[in-house]
Amino acid sequence: MRRRLLSAGTAGVLVASALLAATPWQARAVRSAQAPAASARPAADGAVAPGGRTVTATLFERPFTSVARECTDTLGPAGYGYVEVSPATEHIRGDQWWTSYQPVSHRIAGRLGDREDFAHMVDTCAAAGVQVIADAVVNHMTSGAGTGTGGTPYSKYEYAGTYQDADFHTCRHDISDYTDRADVQNCELVGLADLDTGSEKVQAALAGYLDDLRSLGVAGFRIDAAKHMAASDLAAVKAKLDQPPGYWVSEVIHGAGEAVQPEEYTGVGDVDEFRYGRHLKSAFQGGDLGSLRNVGDGMLESGAARTFVDNWDTERNGSTLTYRDGATHTLATIFELAHPYGSPNIFSGYTFTDRDAGPPTGEAGWTDLHAEPEITGMVGFRNAVGTAELTDWWSGGQALAFGRGDRGFVALNNGDAELSRTFRTSLPAGRYCDVAAVQGGCAQKVTVAADGSARLTVPAHRAVAFQVEATG
Repeated sequence: MRRRLLSAGTAGVLVASALLAATPWQARAVRSAQAPAASARPAADGAVAPGGRTVTATLFERPFTSVARECTDTLGPAGYGYVEVSPATEHIRGDQWWTSYQPVSHRIAGRLGDREDFAHMVDTCAAAGVQVIADAVVNHMTSGAGTGTGGTPYSKYEYAGTYQDADFHTCRHDISDYTDRADVQNCELVGLADLDTGSEKVQAALAGYLDDLRSLGVAGFRIDAAKHMAASDLAAVKAKLDQPPGYWVSEVIHGAGEAVQPEEYTGVGDVDEFRYGRHLKSAFQGGDLGSLRNVGDGMLESGAARTFVDNWDTERNGSTLTYRDGATHTLATIFELAHPYGSPNIFSGYTFTDRDAGPPTGEAGWTDLHAEPEITGMVGFRNAVGTAELTDWWSGGQALAFGRGDRGFVALNNGDAELSRTFRTSLPAGRYCDVAAVQGGCAQKVTVAADGSARLTVPAHRAVAFQVEATG
């Protein structure tokens, strides 16, 4: 959830209606409200993709039926391990993308599809070897009143059958001081009703919602606006799940001098590392590419960091590269997939001129970054090199090259002129496919000599990469 979200909840008057029939998660929430919390479980319990596939693709605001097709046609064959999907919950009405982040209930009844669509997507993706991560909005509800996308009436602090006024924090004004922890975690994020996540009742209701998604087969969750909830509250929700909680990654935007920092949330699971994308933007837009050798310095420990070149918030606020940066954005993504720091998340959204615009309604307008041949080739590279160490580093001007032990090698040229150079590698002699070629497949090949050297010609704003499992 972006900090400066433009939110004006759907206007309207809450009409009187009978309480909705209790769903299983609601019934269990009532029973659990007074029960002691269960012991905490491991952060990534039950969320291991097959074959060591570690790369995630975030298909932002993509309908569930479309995600299912992408799993079968692109994500699975390319070797992605996970796909992150936008919130499934019923939400306020409106065409803007951020309406998905104002939930009205915990039912699967949003614009991206219904419960049947969601379940079909999870099953289809699993058959393709791809596990689903659900974007979960658990910090807040809406900012107004009206009727949700699934027909549920609501007002800002009243949600039939789910939450009432007492379930929200009593600070009823916008966050104004990010150096004050209580203000950040108890007051309202751009006017959105802030759930009291320290409440046993609220924790149980949220756990029931997440349990329901787990019952449909999701591998885990991206926790939206995690920074605005105490890490101990999230740990308590996680502990209340009846099922193994799966993989968790928290959205915690780093801010210098702020009271709440990303490191606090590593005990709950992984954390989205926002500093990473900012560093890449600086380096690839005229900065020092050589500084990327130790790109994680000053950031989260590699095993707790989920990296990204951009996401839907940062592409709108300008803090990172975006699809509009073309080849530079692609090069930064190739670097992310080649370098060992963190767990890569590839963001794939849609083109826009209005920053509030919602997703396309048809097949046109999607950026489809996840399906670009250079990127799918590098997903295979990532899988092939595994945990191999960083070796054979070289950098000069707007170019760099490095190896991953004896498993792979990559050279990136961010300059305006062709780069032709002999590089030292640690790979066995042989012929290899250039997996970063724009043509895809094995249209271009690289030869490694007996002494491990490779003469590479890298076009301007392109990359050459090869790995031991893709030979010519």
